[in-house]
Amino acid sequence: MRVVIRYVLPIIVVAQFCCTSVWFAGNAVLDDLVRAFGLPATALGHLTSVIQLGFICGTLFFALLAVADRYSPSRVFMVSALAAAVCNLGATWAGHTLASLLGVRFLTGFFLAGIYPVGMKIAADYYEKGLGKSLGYLVGALVMGTAFPHLLKGLGGQLPWRFIFYLTSVAAAGGATLVGLLVADGPYRKPAVQLRLGAILEVFGPRDFRRAAFGYFGHMWELYTFWALLPLLVVVISDVHPEAAWSPSLVTFGVIAAGGVGCVLGGYVAERYGSMGTARAALLASGLCCLALPLALAWLPPGLFLAYLLGWGVVVAADSPQFSTLVAQRAEPSQKGSALTLVNCLGFAITIVSIQLLAGVDLRYVYPLLAVGPLLGVWATRGG
Repeated sequence: MRVVIRYVLPIIVVAQFCCTSVWFAGNAVLDDLVRAFGLPATALGHLTSVIQLGFICGTLFFALLAVADRYSPSRVFMVSALAAAVCNLGATWAGHTLASLLGVRFLTGFFLAGIYPVGMKIAADYYEKGLGKSLGYLVGALVMGTAFPHLLKGLGGQLPWRFIFYLTSVAAAGGATLVGLLVADGPYRKPAVQLRLGAILEVFGPRDFRRAAFGYFGHMWELYTFWALLPLLVVVISDVHPEAAWSPSLVTFGVIAAGGVGCVLGGYVAERYGSMGTARAALLASGLCCLALPLALAWLPPGLFLAYLLGWGVVVAADSPQFSTLVAQRAEPSQKGSALTLVNCLGFAITIVSIQLLAGVDLRYVYPLLAVGPLLGVWATRGG
C-alpha cells in the first residue's frame, strides 16, 4: 500500500517525531540511570555524548557506503528505526554496567543515522520545489521528538524511568511501520549506480556547497550543547530566583520544543527571503542570544528570562532545515543522500567537541563561548 504524494510529508513528519524520540530518552532520565545501576557521577557526561558518537559513526558508515543513494531510502529508514527502537529498549535491561549501558546508547545513536538524514533524503526526493518549507516541518518534527522524553519525564511524576524507554521505543517502531508501509521512493530520486568510496570526498568540491555546510557546522557547535545543558541552567536560575520554582524537565521540553516551531516558521520565511538569508538571520540571532546570557541572568526577572529562553529556543533550531535544504540543493543529485549524511556526521562530531570542552565551564561563560560557532557560521556564509 502506498499513499498519494500530498500525504507523504505528513507521514514522514509523524514518523520522524516518533523515531527521534529515542534520541534524548537517556538524557531525560540520566540521574535515574546513574542511581539504578550504581554508576559514577562522571557517567553523566559520557551518557550524554555517547549517543552523539554513535550517530557520528552511523552517519560515516551510511555516507561511505552511500546506503541511502544505493538502496530504497524508505526501507533504510524502516530498518534503522526498528533497530533503534530495540537498542533504546536495551537500556532497561537489568544488570547494566557503565560499559554495557554506553554500548546500547551508542547503538541507538548509530541507527538514528538511518532516520534523521534519510528522512530528509526522502523529502528531497519528493519535494524538489518548496524543499525549505518541507524540511522545516521535518526538522521541526525531529526537534519535537528530541524534546518529547523531557515532557514525559516532567508530566510523569513518579512514573518509573523505564517507561520513558518503553514509550519511546513503541513510538519509534510505529514510525518505522508508517514509512515502510506507506512511503514509496520519491519521483526525483536518482539512485547511485555503483559504490565509489572516493566519491564522498567530491561533495565538498563546489564552493556553494561548502558555504552551506560550514554554516551548518557553526550552528551545530551551539545547538546540542545548549540543549544538553538546559536542565543545569534551570537549576542555576532557581538558585538566583528561588521564587521561580521551575521544573527542569518541563522548561527543557518547552525551550527545545520551541525550536520545532522555529523550524516550521523558518520554512515559510524562506519561501519569501530564501533559505540562505533565513538561515543566516537565525544563526546571527542565536549567536547574540549566547552573548547576552550573562546579562540576562543578572538583570531579567524570571518571567522575562523564560521568554528570552523560549525565543532563543526558536532561533537556535530555525536555521537547521534551511542549511539542510541548501546542502541537498547544492549536492550532485546522485550524491544527495550521502551529502546530507556526511554533513550530519561532521556536524554531530562538532557537537561532541563542544559538549566535552564546555561541559565543565561555569554556565555563565559557556553560552558566550558557544557564540563562536554561530558567528563563524555567519562569516562563512557571506556572499552565499
